[in-house]
Amino acid sequence: MGRHEAYRPTLGKRIGTRFREWLRERNIYLPRLPRIKRGAFQPLFSFFFTVGLLAVTVVDPYGGTLTSASAMDYSGNVLGPQQRFDEIADATVSFARGGFNIIAGSSFQKIYVADAGVPDPGSAKAFAYGLAGQLGWGQDQYSCLVKLWTRESQWNALAKNPDSGAYGIPQALPGTKMASEGLDWASNPETQIRWGVKYILGRYKTPCTALVHSNNLGWY
Repeated sequence: MGRHEAYRPTLGKRIGTRFREWLRERNIYLPRLPRIKRGAFQPLFSFFFTVGLLAVTVVDPYGGTLTSASAMDYSGNVLGPQQRFDEIADATVSFARGGFNIIAGSSFQKIYVADAGVPDPGSAKAFAYGLAGQLGWGQDQYSCLVKLWTRESQWNALAKNPDSGAYGIPQALPGTKMASEGLDWASNPETQIRWGVKYILGRYKTPCTALVHSNNLGWY
């Protein structure tokens, strides 16, 4: 129809007109509301958005996008500063003459562990040997345990590291942790061994894995 096409109201406007006519027939009149310019509330919305962003950053500094990445702790480890950023790789064991070859880690470092044999009855090592058997650890794992704790304390229940304060056969840090196995933790080798075996089982699964970790980082 060209540039002078006849005006055709939208469906919404037609419905609104019919509704107002229906109200007028019944002497009902709607109040006129003031017109609000488009974008009038935009400054207000911007203000509240900015205040909300700042509040999130202050209350929860790790929840906002303005937080510096250098302030975040990626370790996910609550064991202490010296035990962060370490990698625990399961050790594999192969037989060697007179002992075992232990291999673990991305560098495939090999550690030779001599067969510890069967300990003398009634000794601290005999008690550890019995616990190892109950857990299904074979001669290889027991030999790793002997090598690990020989390095740590020479199997001396009274051994104390003068620098760190680590104590006992497994060199618990602090030694009072071993109280979970008995009040005689400071002098009873069996109490210390029970704690040490549970610690290795929970953190490393096997003594050979703990030994590799100790060999690489100097602690376990």
